[in-house]
This record gives sequence, structure tokens and C-alpha cells, in this order.
Amino acid sequence: MAERLGSGAHTYEPVSDWANLPDDLVLGDVAGIAVDDKDRVYLFNRGETPVVVLNQSGDVLDAWGRGIFQNPHGASIGPDQCLYLTDNFDHTVRKFTLDGRLLLEIGTAGVSSGFMSGKPFCKCTHSAISPSGDIYVSDGYQNACIHKFDPSGKLLKSWGSPGTGPGEFNLPHNICCDADGWVYVADRENSRVQIFDDDGRFETQINNMHRPSGLAIMPGSCPDCIVGELASYLKVNRDFPNLGPFVSIMDQNSKMVSRLDAGQGAGLGPGQFLSPHSIAYDSKGDLYVGDVVDADWVSVMQDRAKPDAPRRFQKLKRVNSARR
Repeated sequence: MAERLGSGAHTYEPVSDWANLPDDLVLGDVAGIAVDDKDRVYLFNRGETPVVVLNQSGDVLDAWGRGIFQNPHGASIGPDQCLYLTDNFDHTVRKFTLDGRLLLEIGTAGVSSGFMSGKPFCKCTHSAISPSGDIYVSDGYQNACIHKFDPSGKLLKSWGSPGTGPGEFNLPHNICCDADGWVYVADRENSRVQIFDDDGRFETQINNMHRPSGLAIMPGSCPDCIVGELASYLKVNRDFPNLGPFVSIMDQNSKMVSRLDAGQGAGLGPGQFLSPHSIAYDSKGDLYVGDVVDADWVSVMQDRAKPDAPRRFQKLKRVNSARR
């Protein structure tokens, strides 16, 4: 029997060799993962073919996107069943049909708004779609704010500034909307998830996590958060235990509900992670986690996993009776 990760209602088994990729389809880092209402899995990756679509059995259904993106970073599917792809090097969010037809582009390709400008975009990181169709974008690597657009791409408002207080950010890296339209932001270098109403007013925050990178939220009101936690990149504490990388499930009172950790530290084995950058789940409650290993991470992880190891993602099968 495969090793089980987590506990209680959130217990999972890694699915080894899930994806059936042909030899000529080589993925790069899987920076973004999204799942549609038919449980098709979209891998937004940094290889030559940026979008690869798999079915539940791991078979390739489609592949597209060559020549469009500079650096894939975030993927989400809205209630409209369209795919929203965020490119942090290109400073854009693009909306596609599920088969790859471009419908909308927000931002100007290759044009930055400027360091800490507070305007869209300067290395944006991710996007989320509200139940009403509004588009929220986290603008994080050289900005510290969130932007809200209407469904046509018209800017409605921006909020946030650099800092550690409520409504301030230190690298807003991921963003989600729940069924009530509340907005969840993985404020990575402040080690928290901030929660806002649909107009950007701060409501609360979830703490007791370390450098949240990947983020997904469970269905319903007041949902639990699925958080991909990163290890430290600092020499002074990069070898400290219990700081990641792993995937944790947190409730809105900052209590850990479950932690997915093989207990072996960072690595490429089943249930291990290097940098859990993207998280999605399907109708069965199975999880999909993508890892990103850039040059900085290779340096940090060189004693924990082979630097030339293949970029990867994995499926974690939920093994309990609780379902979405």
C-alpha cells in the first residue's frame, strides 16, 4: 500500500507515474495547475509547450501555447470555464477558451508599470475569478498590491502597499476567491494568507505557516485553505526542520487541519516537494501539486535533491470518504 500523507478527513496517497507523457513532450517547471468542471487537468509549465491538458487517467488530451508566453506563473479556471494564465515576465493575464483560443488580454505584453508603482502590472503572479466574474490579480514580484477588473478587463480598483500590516504585502504570490466572493491572498514573505471582502477591505488573516506559495481553497463558505509552504532560502535557517517544503491544510482560525509531509524533507520521491508552487483539486477531492525549481532554489536545495532532477508535478489521491 502506498504511503499515506495527512490525517483525518484530509488523508492522501501519492499516485506514482500518473501522467502518460509521450517522449517528445517534455515539461518544464509546472508553475500553474487548474482543473475544469470535467476534471481535466491543465498544466501551465515552462517547457516548449506551455499548456498540457490531461484526463483523470493521466493521458494527454491537448497541448498548446507555443510562442505566447515568456514565463508561465499562475493558472486558474473561472466559473465561466475559461482558463486565465498569468505571465510574470510578460506582465500580462490572458483569458483563453479551454482549447486555447485567446479571448482577453489584460496588461501590455512586455511593458511593466514600474517598481512598486501600485498600478497593473509589474511581474504579476496569479489571478482569481469571483462568482460574479470579476477578475482579481496579485501583482507581487516588483509590486505589492491586488487589482480588481470587471469581466471585460476594465480596472475597477487597486489596493495594497509594501509592508507587514493589514492590507500590506511582501510578495503577494497567489490569490483565490471563495463561493461568497471573498478574496484570499498568499502574502508569501509575510508568511500569512490575508482575506478581503470583494471591495478590498481587510477582514482577517490566517497565520502559523511558512512562506505560502501555492494556494487553493476548499468549497463553500469559510473554507479551509490548502497551502504550499516553502522552505527557507536563507543560509541562517535553511536547514531548520519543520519549515517546509510541504502542503498544509489550514482553517480560518489558523489551526492546522492536516499536513502532507512524507517526513523525509525536500525531494523528488512520492509525497515529497521541492517548491510547491501550484495546487488544484478535482471533484473527487484529489490534489495536484506543481513544483518550481529556479536557479535560486537549485542553490538552496542542492544538498537535498539533485539539481538536475526533472521538473515535476504529482497527483495525491484522497483516500477518505469525505468528498467535495
